Amino acid sequence: MTQVSAKYSDLLIQDGVLILDLAQPVLTHTRASIAQDVKHLLMDSGLVTQLLAQRSATLRADVLTKMELLIETDVRLVPGSIELNIRTPSLITITATTYEFGPLALDVNTVEVPHVTPTN
Repeated sequence: MTQVSAKYSDLLIQDGVLILDLAQPVLTHTRASIAQDVKHLLMDSGLVTQLLAQRSATLRADVLTKMELLIETDVRLVPGSIELNIRTPSLITITATTYEFGPLALDVNTVEVPHVTPTN
């Protein structure tokens, strides 16, 4: 297997599962690696769960703003280029521009986000 040299590389994770090829992890590079990082940043932040739980349009807009500001902390993305679009209640499409690789688009499916069930 040939190694690809790229500035940004990461293990490929799809639907929460590490992807293997012949028992070796598959890597993702450049723009796809950045997209995966952004997706995991959002999922780990708890903001997607807050968005799902919120019924007030005003408070949902606040959560979307928090999501956008969090994504803008990624120094590989051009500030002000991030857009969030709720396509369905379970699908958020994010577009942004990277400094080095141009446009970026990714989907965050809320089904992939682990939900915490209150114990009390």
